[in-house]
Amino acid sequence: GKSTQIRRLAEALKGEGHDVLMTREPGGSPGAEAVRHVLLSGAAEAFGTRMEAILFAAARNDHVEEMIRPALAEGKVVLCDRFMDSSRVYQGITGNLEPDFIETLQRIAINGVMPDCTVMLDIPAKVGLERAQKRAAADGPDRFEKERLETHEKRREAFLDIAAREPER
Repeated sequence: GKSTQIRRLAEALKGEGHDVLMTREPGGSPGAEAVRHVLLSGAAEAFGTRMEAILFAAARNDHVEEMIRPALAEGKVVLCDRFMDSSRVYQGITGNLEPDFIETLQRIAINGVMPDCTVMLDIPAKVGLERAQKRAAADGPDRFEKERLETHEKRREAFLDIAAREPER
């Protein structure tokens, strides 16, 4: 999965002498981790997708300003498990929020910090959902893992569309 691959990449880069920060979203900084709990627990779900998108943006901005930007300023390579494309897909495409709203939130959240390269790992939605359900066997699925297979298929297609539209990343 993503976590295994990002760990392998971090190890390879460190082996080449790079200083690497490996992080994740939602979360990655203390403030963003607090918001992560609210989002993945489903506590914000009742307030709608727009509220979720704003919370994700707040968490992302805290993560960028507290962790990512300082690491980049120190010359580190930053590897982030998920970033802005996730909001574009989850709240934008499958959450049916207006593209302009999502793009404005993202512009504010990332405050000029754009990935040089985005790696998307593609597996059928059914396989990904089965893997997530096995991982969550002890604690139960998170807010997003509970959604229908059709929603996950739509997300997969949206990620593939981003990759096709933005091949330079």
